[in-house]
Amino acid sequence: MTIIHARFLLDYGDFKLDVDLHLPGSGITVLFGHSGSGKTTLLRCIAGLQQAPRGFLEINGHIWQDSERGLFLPTYKRPLGYVFQEANLFPHLTVRANLHYGLKRIKQNHGAVKLEQAVELLGIGHLMARMPGHLSGGERQRVAIARALALNPEILLMDEPLASLDFKRKQEILPFLSRLHQQLDIPVLYVTHSQQEVAQLADTLVIMAEGQVLASGPLSETQSRLDVPLAQDREAATVWQAAVAEHEADYHLSRVAFAGGSLSIPAVDASVGTPLRIQIYARDVSIVLETPTATSILNVLPATITGIADGREGQAVVQVRVGTQALLAHITRKSALLLGLQIGMAVYVQIKGTSILN
Repeated sequence: MTIIHARFLLDYGDFKLDVDLHLPGSGITVLFGHSGSGKTTLLRCIAGLQQAPRGFLEINGHIWQDSERGLFLPTYKRPLGYVFQEANLFPHLTVRANLHYGLKRIKQNHGAVKLEQAVELLGIGHLMARMPGHLSGGERQRVAIARALALNPEILLMDEPLASLDFKRKQEILPFLSRLHQQLDIPVLYVTHSQQEVAQLADTLVIMAEGQVLASGPLSETQSRLDVPLAQDREAATVWQAAVAEHEADYHLSRVAFAGGSLSIPAVDASVGTPLRIQIYARDVSIVLETPTATSILNVLPATITGIADGREGQAVVQVRVGTQALLAHITRKSALLLGLQIGMAVYVQIKGTSILN
């Protein structure tokens, strides 16, 4: 498996990038943070568009930069694909011609296979004869992603590819992006400041602020850490991987299984065994000390408290583990005090609502 090691130190005086990351070589790693946190600078250093005076980058066993040895591979020699905020298609070329433009960099036969796969993955086969001016914003970005994938890259870099799209166009393209981590065998580094995109796309999450990494790791584990701002946010949530276990047609419900239990959710149009992403907002989770004997809430699960922190405005943020899954609950500090909550306590969580992401 590809392992990415990226270490960069770059000092502009008013901004300093100082990161040392070990990332998995598969799935989508999301670089998340507010504007100015260093996400794009880090991505540009990985691409070789910006050279950190002190840096080391190894991907798939190949070293692209090692400042101690005076090694720096220029961008055009790095086998990568890069997707920017704007699609940057050639306006005078058809979609097909745009996709074929970069294939001269690789062996034509091998590239043709990858291009066909990229066209299918992004669902753009019906657009091949169109000019960019006759594409929607979402269609242009899908073409740009396919063009990057057609180069047979060892890594795909995406810098806020949805930032210039309106809500409708974002919803149009997100399902295609969701397929990337399922069907690509290369790592994807994806920059965003959108929590929706984090929840829907990330396998691994890197949280950045002021040029440094605050946290890095698997999505659900990193989302639920109490020492990062996400856990305190009003939109704090945890994403679980689950699979459809059965359908209860009489009640318009489906049951999904996760590592350590199951949940009842509104009926989904998916066959048994279909993998799903389930998002659970911390505000929709309550805590009880004993199994409720009469409650309208269907999802009551045994849990263990693994952390407690003060939140904003009289709130307590409680971190629990349900089976092998991490989960957050936002309750009042008064409730936490009255219940006598402590780390290590066995409790029950009531989950009032879930969202199906994909």
